[in-house]
Amino acid sequence: MQATIPQTSPAPSGPTDPDGPTGRLCRWLADFTLDQAPESARERAKALTLDGIGCAIVGAQLPWSRTAAQIVRKFEGQGDRTIVGWGARTSAPGAALLNGTFIQGFELDDYHPLGPLHSASIVLPALWAAAEGELPVNGRQFLEAAMVGYEVGPRVGMALHGAQMLSRGWHSGSVFGTHAAAAAVGKLLGLDPARFEDALGLAGTQSAGLMAAQYEAMCKRMHHGFSARNGLYAAVLAEGGYTGIKRVFEREYGGFLSTFGEGHDPDASQITDGLGTRWEVERIVIKPYAAMGGIHSPLDALFDIGAQRSLKASEIERIECHVSHAVYHHGWWMPERPLTPIGAQMNIGYALAVAVLDGAAMVAQFSPARIDADDVWALLPRIAVLHEPAFDAGGPLGRGQTRVAVTFTDGQRIEVRRNASRAIEHPQDSDAVAAKFRALTDGLIDTPRQQAIEHAVRSIESLGDVRELLALLAPAVRPAFD
Repeated sequence: MQATIPQTSPAPSGPTDPDGPTGRLCRWLADFTLDQAPESARERAKALTLDGIGCAIVGAQLPWSRTAAQIVRKFEGQGDRTIVGWGARTSAPGAALLNGTFIQGFELDDYHPLGPLHSASIVLPALWAAAEGELPVNGRQFLEAAMVGYEVGPRVGMALHGAQMLSRGWHSGSVFGTHAAAAAVGKLLGLDPARFEDALGLAGTQSAGLMAAQYEAMCKRMHHGFSARNGLYAAVLAEGGYTGIKRVFEREYGGFLSTFGEGHDPDASQITDGLGTRWEVERIVIKPYAAMGGIHSPLDALFDIGAQRSLKASEIERIECHVSHAVYHHGWWMPERPLTPIGAQMNIGYALAVAVLDGAAMVAQFSPARIDADDVWALLPRIAVLHEPAFDAGGPLGRGQTRVAVTFTDGQRIEVRRNASRAIEHPQDSDAVAAKFRALTDGLIDTPRQQAIEHAVRSIESLGDVRELLALLAPAVRPAFD
């Protein structure tokens, strides 16, 4: 008698609730094509990608990045995925972790002002690791996948009221970021809506990140790398049929929003509000300073004062900086020696002090030798950072408000108030972002390689295989400092 072979039902192709916030997002992710996005959004995505690469090149050989790379390479072993700027390879999860750590390695990378996260450090490493698989990935496919990642992360952040997460002590980007990476890699893998639901559920259960990492720990640099790795795993597991949390955004018990947003009225509608018509990638800010995003408006205000009167430390009696609750709690504590680079880049007082002394706030200003210089520590006691409750009343758009006043020893007082940083008010165009890329990478890679990377990214739709770009990123780079 012949044994009966049990018949299995085909796996569902649709989400469990097509009209819920998770289901609507999953259907959009599966249906999205690059041609649906306007040219302005595609250009911004390319600029964001080039900026992320520049940040990775700076970050690849920083002292803490070397420590991370040595440990991860030893633990993960040899593999077939590129580690940017090292001339070495490791496993796909290890490469995603390290490359995300490099991009976020020196606070030079992008941020979204309302759903604060660093998108390139999450999306690009996950996609690079996935793109070096068995099947070639062309530039159009890569850009399409990157764009959905750039859209998803900020939307999840806004559903949790963005900066509110910072005030509560979460590292917002590493909480929101797993979904961005999972969406991007899921798009590259061609997931259907049902598998996207699994991927997002698997991503949400891996979200984490504590903001106390900003004071002295190396691990703040690695948080977005964790998200890139976890989102990569989420998409790959979902593709293989491993199921995740269904309806992860709307589940009342143990769901993503109900748990991370407990007691804070999360708004699930933000996840799909304007989806496909309002492009969050166009609101992502490219940083002009090597400091956390909340410090940019105070720095702009300080430089506005400097345009009215030359800033000389010997002539300054006091600097007062008023900021919102989120920025105050994220960016102010009285710094003490020794101060680590991560602490300096997160501290409003240090950033203002070194900007007065050097007239800049870029890589050199946050090197260990500069941080420990006596002139900075002589000026710091004259700087006061204060919480201004009125700035909180402006809601999410008011978070970037600042008021900076400099009182000079001759009695003159100059005050400047800003509603937001210049990079938010007047975003850099693609040429300006490319100029930043060249400025960051000058001296770290040779000019032909620099030009080849820029050309490949700015014309990425015509790239036949993304591994051509990764081959340009792979060779070792020179350190920004030791």
